[in-house]
Amino acid sequence: MEPVTLTTARLLLRTPTPRDTETVLVAVQDPDILRWTTIPSPYLPEHAQGFTEQLVPEGWANGTMFTWGLFLPEGEELVGMLSLTKRSAGTAEIGYWSTKEQRGNGYVTEAVEAAARWAFGEWSIDRVEWRAEVGNHASRAVAERAGFTIEGVLRSSLVHQGVRRDCWVGALLPSDLGLPSTAQYLPASQ
Repeated sequence: MEPVTLTTARLLLRTPTPRDTETVLVAVQDPDILRWTTIPSPYLPEHAQGFTEQLVPEGWANGTMFTWGLFLPEGEELVGMLSLTKRSAGTAEIGYWSTKEQRGNGYVTEAVEAAARWAFGEWSIDRVEWRAEVGNHASRAVAERAGFTIEGVLRSSLVHQGVRRDCWVGALLPSDLGLPSTAQYLPASQ
C-alpha cells in the first residue's frame, strides 16, 4: 500500500522519511520514551536510519505496519509517532509516543482517534488493541481519552530490555466511535 497522509484539526500525520532521521534520533533520546517503549536502548543513529529508511517503508509496502510521524502543520515540528501493526485478520495493535516538549497537549490522543477511524474505514479493521507495560500511566491516559476500554492485565506478555513484564490491554471497536464493523459483533450476554 502507498503511504497515507492524515490530517486532524491540529496535526499532519505523514510517513517519517529519511529527512526525519535526525529528528527521530534526537526525540527518542528522551528517557521516558526509552523506558516505556520497546525501542532499542541505547537508541543509536543506525536505529533511526533503519527506522526511516527500511522499517517504515517496508511496513507500508507489505501492508503489515503503518507508521505516521505526528507533525504540527506549520514548520512540521515532530510531536510524536504512531504505528498500527496488523496482528490478525481484522485486528491491529496501536503504539505511540510523544516528544517531551509536546506532552500534555492532547496531540497523541487526536492522532490515535484519526488513525483508528482510518483503520476502521479504510483498512477493514474491527479491533484496535492497545498494550502498555503496567505502570505506563501516560499511555493509558491517552488510550482512555481516545475511547479504548481497558480489558485487563496480561501477565508476562511484554518483553522490554530482555525482561518479561505484565501489560495492560485495551481495545477500541468501530462501534465505540459510532462506525460500522466489517463483521457482525455479538457481545457476550452478562
